[in-house]
Amino acid sequence: MSFLEFVEGPLFYFSGTIFVLAGLWRIIGLIRMGRRKDISPPKGSAASGFFKENIRHFFPRRVFTRWIWMQIIGGYAFHLGLFALLLFAAPHVAFLSNRILGGLSWPALPRWGFIIAAELAFGGLIVLWVRRFSNPVLRLISDWDDHIGSWLTFIVMLTGMFALQQSHDILRAIHMLMVDIWLLYFPFSRLMHTFTFFLSRGHTGATYGRKGMIP
Repeated sequence: MSFLEFVEGPLFYFSGTIFVLAGLWRIIGLIRMGRRKDISPPKGSAASGFFKENIRHFFPRRVFTRWIWMQIIGGYAFHLGLFALLLFAAPHVAFLSNRILGGLSWPALPRWGFIIAAELAFGGLIVLWVRRFSNPVLRLISDWDDHIGSWLTFIVMLTGMFALQQSHDILRAIHMLMVDIWLLYFPFSRLMHTFTFFLSRGHTGATYGRKGMIP
């Protein structure tokens, strides 16, 4: 078994299993924590507040835009670009179809679309990371977990660009090795906000929705 076969085979499936199981463990743990029973009479719908609060946070409030415009631009660019790369880059579509989904496939991005998505993802991530250590408040509340998550994600994307042409197996193997490491690190870090943000926002929305404070 070659190194490429190892990182795309056994190590990838091991990392993916840890990613799924540990991620589910954290999500289920958050849900089971629950909240204290509110004995006051409800004045609104908690379920409605849950969904409304999640939707409202996708659109920045104008009153804050003046101070966090860099975070808004960088955040949208990075997350939308990375989403497009993960699910619609041609090599990823082929890999997911062959290795995980049993032949199920979907249209991939054209080359120009891939380039635009990659530029958005790289540019957005760099902006967010620079803001993290240049903003006094963010610098104070950030720790190594925040930086390691950013660095790992950047390295995964960078090695993916090197492996794009598939000119050398070693470049593809290095990219897959970094993907495996990223998958192992993900559920034990703040990168889990990818799946838990809607729970925290929804909890706040449900609380205030029940109190009638979210129309």
